[in-house]
Amino acid sequence: MELVDRARALVPAQGRAILGITGPPGAGKSTLTDALLADLGPDVGHLPMDGFHLADVQLDRLGLRDRKGAPETFDVDGYVAALRRLHDEPDRTLYVPGFERDLEQPVAAAIAIPPTARLVVTEGNYLLLPHGGWERVRPLLAACWYVDLDDDVRRQRLVRRHEQFGKSPADATAWVERSDEANARLSAATRERADLVLPVTVG
Repeated sequence: MELVDRARALVPAQGRAILGITGPPGAGKSTLTDALLADLGPDVGHLPMDGFHLADVQLDRLGLRDRKGAPETFDVDGYVAALRRLHDEPDRTLYVPGFERDLEQPVAAAIAIPPTARLVVTEGNYLLLPHGGWERVRPLLAACWYVDLDDDVRRQRLVRRHEQFGKSPADATAWVERSDEANARLSAATRERADLVLPVTVG
């Protein structure tokens, strides 16, 4: 697999490399990440941006519940700190939060990245965003790949995903059009900043 070889080539002689996978909601970032992790073997770490979602109790406090998934609804400081620790503390196990889609909530310390992980894959919508604190992410990545998918197919995937996790068809469609697509436009505007654009074909 060419992408596996490209990922392995990022690992430096000393220290760690972090590979970013970005793109709009529903493009297939997690699918690609899962495939890479499976093919690269056990000595590769995983740090998903989704684990840094603010919990609903915080979104309610901030009045951001209806914008969940937007850049300001993440703990960007915590995410950047975790990425920095991967470089600064390579001999320590790093525990990072995961994200439980059934609950739509982050889960503390759900993922462990051991010192043996010389390559770490991180994926999320805003890895190349140039403002709001997210501009600190790109310098910490050895490379960042953008996953691109036809917008109509991507929106259909998102509606199905929301339905699977409990929304009615009408509510799922409304959420995609109001929230996910606003976030998709932000991500799409960063496409040209990626080191590699990966078109996803369906069919």
